[in-house]
Amino acid sequence: MAKIHFIGGEKGGVGKSLMARVLAQYLIDRGEPFIGFDTDRSHGALMRFYSGYASPVIVDRYEALDAIMEAAVEQPERRILVDLAAQTHDPLVRWMDDSGVLNLADESGIQIHYWHVMDTGKDSVDLLRRLLDRFGTSLKYVLVRNQVRGNDFGVLEQSGEQARALGLGAKIVSVKRLHDGAINKIDATSSSFWNAKNGDNHAALGLMDRQRVKMWLRDVYRDLDDVGL
Repeated sequence: MAKIHFIGGEKGGVGKSLMARVLAQYLIDRGEPFIGFDTDRSHGALMRFYSGYASPVIVDRYEALDAIMEAAVEQPERRILVDLAAQTHDPLVRWMDDSGVLNLADESGIQIHYWHVMDTGKDSVDLLRRLLDRFGTSLKYVLVRNQVRGNDFGVLEQSGEQARALGLGAKIVSVKRLHDGAINKIDATSSSFWNAKNGDNHAALGLMDRQRVKMWLRDVYRDLDDVGL
């Protein structure tokens, strides 16, 4: 079955692109073929770190977004990853509504997954509420609790929105904060996580930084295994 994975959250700085990179590396490590689409015009992560697997897409051009559905229909054996830049929610929804994307997905046997990447703030909860209000049972949800700004998700848990999402079948993925020294070196050299953990000289990571990356990916992968990409 074809699967489209939108990695969003609308709010900037919550780690959407980091999650897209992790998903790309996970699929590579698991031997699963995929196609990536990057909506960030200025510094797209998939285009930068996994350029061999991704192509740019302009989110306010229907013809560009059409390529996402066309790829899913024509190559159902490949997972589709779409890294959504901040402020792309509204044009994406307009395209989905005007183009009958959900109807076509249902007719074609395509599952649409939305990875809502969150930090600990109220803004992320408000955006989740908006997402659930808009799509209800039409999407499969994954709540990504990114610990980039701490690990206290009390605002989310007390809001009732996490319970609501779980009631709709949502899965939860927790992403710990990767050591600053390691991620900074990876980003500075535009290295994939494969290069980082396997000691590629280009990534410039020492023995212990590589070990920290391996342990970090191991923990995230456990949750991803439960989600089932």
